[in-house]
Amino acid sequence: MTSPETAFFTATSAVCVTGLIIKDTATYWSPFGQAVILTLIQAGGLGVVTIALFIETLAGKKLSLKEKDLMEDSISAFQIGGITEMAHFIFRVALIIEAAGALLMLPVFIRDFGVSGIWMSIFHAISAFCNAGFDLMGRHSGEFSSLTAYSGNALIVLTISLLIVFGGIGFLTWHDILKKKRDLKKYRMQSKVILAVTAALIAIPAVLYFIVEFRDASLWKRICLSLFQAVTPRTAGFNTADLTKMSGAGIGLMIVLMVIGGSPGSTAGGMKTTTLAVLVSNALSVFRRKKDTQLFGKRVESSTVSSASALLLLYLFLTLSAGMLISTVEGLPLKQCLFETASAVGTVGLTLGITPSLGLFSHILLMLLMFFGRVGGLTLMYAAIFDVKAEVSRRPAEKINVG
Repeated sequence: MTSPETAFFTATSAVCVTGLIIKDTATYWSPFGQAVILTLIQAGGLGVVTIALFIETLAGKKLSLKEKDLMEDSISAFQIGGITEMAHFIFRVALIIEAAGALLMLPVFIRDFGVSGIWMSIFHAISAFCNAGFDLMGRHSGEFSSLTAYSGNALIVLTISLLIVFGGIGFLTWHDILKKKRDLKKYRMQSKVILAVTAALIAIPAVLYFIVEFRDASLWKRICLSLFQAVTPRTAGFNTADLTKMSGAGIGLMIVLMVIGGSPGSTAGGMKTTTLAVLVSNALSVFRRKKDTQLFGKRVESSTVSSASALLLLYLFLTLSAGMLISTVEGLPLKQCLFETASAVGTVGLTLGITPSLGLFSHILLMLLMFFGRVGGLTLMYAAIFDVKAEVSRRPAEKINVG
């Protein structure tokens, strides 16, 4: 019989599309349990609000202004207009990409698992697109083994990697891609930023991992390993390498990538790529003594820069404080604990193997981090401090030196 702790932790991890687990998904849970987990992953990836409003529209109900406003916040849209059409667009994109991913992986999984390969393909396609990181490889390659058995299989590595990226760039970006196609000038500034930062955060870490890690592997396998380990920290949770054997530099880079996460309005969590872009652009503006923060020729509002700074501080505080707390309570090395807390708050699901052995207090702390990471830092802060009134006046200014 499943303990309440295991059930609650697994459900939280699934609906927050994280992937941290106490029990191996394939060997511990029945087919029914796996189906429940997959349903929670899909709901968490697309968003509970999006799914609820989509069902309402299918039933012929007209959405109220409040419901449209909720949908706008859920998908990080810029305006309420066209929200109903956007909900349908999200479901179409998700269904098409997940189905394509499952079909691509089907030949390999049918070869290895027979008829059950159909379920394996569907499960891993949805888990990858929703950036969840849950896998069913426990019976094939050992418990908690993730995709290590397919580390050199180009079809599986590339398909899972593309599903992760496609799910992590956000549905508004997909709207630009499909509607405006190659006319990049007409893309929203946010879409341009997301695509540019995503490409950089894949290419640069992949090269670094190729240089530093996996030196004992063949050239082709080393390329596959480096690429996948660069993609998965943002914020998928699959792994094709034994993370415990990676160097300190490799683990450190992975922690940074996990905290950054995916993009707004996507299936991914984390601090978000746009937050990183705003922070870097603001730093460059300060270094160059420019008045405004700019991205792709457009000025970024000062309120956005302030929000980005607050988010960075919040994510760093939660990762470090929770990591130190778990390290103290469990008597474990700080590096391992920071990795788990970064994985939880970034809704990633990668682990150095300590999560199953942690105590109840640490599991509750990780669940809170997963919930925080999925709902969003600013959303929770605004909800917690709901009674603060907007300032209508400004205090006298006085200079303070920094740096």
